[in-house]
Amino acid sequence: MRPRTMLSGILFVMISSFAIAQAPDYSRLDPKPYDPEYDANIDMYMRNWRESMPQKTHGALVERDILIKGDPSKPTARGAVLKYASRFTYASLGAYESTQPVTLEGEQEIFYILSGEGTVDAGNKTADLRAGIAVQMPPNLEFTIKNNGGEILTMYLISELCPEGFRSNSEMLVADEYARAWNKGNPHWVGLSKPLFNTQSGLATLTNIITVQFDPMTMFQPHSHTEGTEEVWTAITENAYVLLGKQLRHQPPGTAYLIPPDGKTPHANFNVSDKRIKLLYFARFPGREPRK
Repeated sequence: MRPRTMLSGILFVMISSFAIAQAPDYSRLDPKPYDPEYDANIDMYMRNWRESMPQKTHGALVERDILIKGDPSKPTARGAVLKYASRFTYASLGAYESTQPVTLEGEQEIFYILSGEGTVDAGNKTADLRAGIAVQMPPNLEFTIKNNGGEILTMYLISELCPEGFRSNSEMLVADEYARAWNKGNPHWVGLSKPLFNTQSGLATLTNIITVQFDPMTMFQPHSHTEGTEEVWTAITENAYVLLGKQLRHQPPGTAYLIPPDGKTPHANFNVSDKRIKLLYFARFPGREPRK
């Protein structure tokens, strides 16, 4: 069975089960027909880094924007939807290249390595970089990233501002996704998650950064978010599809989406392939204060 045919079957079962099993929950699934005057323009909330021009940062790091600062209630440009995180980019460092020594001021950066091998030096600590390694780099600490091989070192980069009174870490924090235990329970029905960083580990404006995997022929529970929540899902591997609002989109690697925080735009990822899919997730929830 072809993926599109399987996807149609899943949607039919999904719609039928909600119609038969329970009364409509208007906070999650709006039964009204799609109306561009009422429903969010979901393409403004999705973007792939390949749509962006490259720009140099850190001396030699090449960044391409995925999501940037903007108004999530009325975005004026595609991907300009971040209210709490500063920027979310795809970054790369060429073979055997090294960044300049950089010291962040008033912000911190989180790197999630996708491919390649290298090292990061910060203060008196050195850490190896490879796929699945995440680094939380606090402000006021000089650091350098090096590519030690002939393959391009690629990563996702999340930047967040440090609010007044925030107590940052004094050293970089390194998380190895493959050494982390699975979280107990399956978020949104089928998600298998591994924690990377959270408020307690020193995130400034964000609440959680995790990776989530889900198996073939499964889907997340559709649900929506309200004002004050900033939730972003980014494809790492192939074959992801997403229900956002009342429409479906393919989500190839390097594509991220933010859920419009309007309480009426549900989201759910689908895996219609025969392989497990992995996503990178970061979020900010209201009521979670940074460390003081």
